[in-house]
Amino acid sequence: MEKIKLTVPVIVEGKYDKAAVTRVIDGLVVTTDGFRVFKSGEKRALIRRVSENGVVVLTDSDGAGGVIRSYLNGIVPKEKIFPLYAPQIKGKERRKSAPSKAGFLGVEGVGDTVLRDLFARLREGHPELFGGGAAGREVGGITKTDFFELGLSGGEGSAAKRDALAESLGLPRGMTANGLLGAVNMICTRDDFLKLAGEIRKCGEE
Repeated sequence: MEKIKLTVPVIVEGKYDKAAVTRVIDGLVVTTDGFRVFKSGEKRALIRRVSENGVVVLTDSDGAGGVIRSYLNGIVPKEKIFPLYAPQIKGKERRKSAPSKAGFLGVEGVGDTVLRDLFARLREGHPELFGGGAAGREVGGITKTDFFELGLSGGEGSAAKRDALAESLGLPRGMTANGLLGAVNMICTRDDFLKLAGEIRKCGEE
């Protein structure tokens, strides 16, 4: 079945939720890594950056999901958040030995049909969020080898070059190579990245 194309990112709690949502939509899906977003400046900065044009927030229908949703409301302007709520369906995910404390399935367990219906209803109310991708931009495709070859990792001055790249993208300075790599793959096309990194490398050599 064809995926639903979404022009703004979706924020979910964990990797299993992300896997479930990416079976249904064609778009960027970002995880909070559960409560880790509370302590990760890099994760918060990334969420703010990718949410500039709006973001869909989809968390589990339990206490933890509510806490994460409330926290996101504090770091992203409320007018840019489009909330979706997983229905309260009793059950247990296959990979778990017991149901959650609330006894409901999480985003990962409600099934593709339910998720498709959630996004279809969102499309009825906000068709502007659905349109075949963010102006045709294909982000991602940037590798660790690219980082190394452009002096962003593994060499003298790499940290300074990463700081310069991060600053140009509205991300915090001091990001690790792996953290920045993950971020640019969510923000940049390969061409945009190569241009920016090339300019930073050239400036560093002058």
